[in-house]
Amino acid sequence: MILKLIKWGTVLSFVALVAVFIYFVHVYRAIRDFASREEARPADAIVVLGAAQYNGRPSPVLKARLDHALELYENGFARAIITTGSYGSDPNFSEAEVGRKYLVQHGARVDDIITEQGSGTTYDSVRAASRLLKAKGWTSALVVSDGFHLFRAKKMFTDNGILAYTSPAPNSPIEVESSRRFWHSLREVVLFSAYRWINL
Repeated sequence: MILKLIKWGTVLSFVALVAVFIYFVHVYRAIRDFASREEARPADAIVVLGAAQYNGRPSPVLKARLDHALELYENGFARAIITTGSYGSDPNFSEAEVGRKYLVQHGARVDDIITEQGSGTTYDSVRAASRLLKAKGWTSALVVSDGFHLFRAKKMFTDNGILAYTSPAPNSPIEVESSRRFWHSLREVVLFSAYRWINL
């Protein structure tokens, strides 16, 4: 009897591991699919998800996102840009404000940019940006970030009642380098799974 229980326990454990593996592969593939999917179309606003800044200057990752958002803005996809991101470890500059200054310096109208600098995580940024959109009566957003980030971001915007289209930054340093691309995508599998679990 004990041997049978051990046998069935082993079988069930193996089945559970296989199921988890299949789930991870499925989500990973979905993340990579979104990383190369271009959904750019007219929306109420472009939302740039934050990334690191260094002493008031955008990091290469943030710069790639801002440059892409500026291109979409100049091509008429939206008349407003929302920059997101908090102060992090730097009390002098927020990611959102650094993004705003960079966009203005490169031709965007200052009145067309809205900053949301109180959010420290993707979830907080999406929720805060969604509130800003709704406060203006807007219902859609064109979301710009690194490709690996967009699958989770789109799900979060949808859950917050915003119709989200995604547009990956084409010159993302993370997406260009294969090892960074893999590990960031793998991390997204964990983060997306945690988000889904918490919001069940």
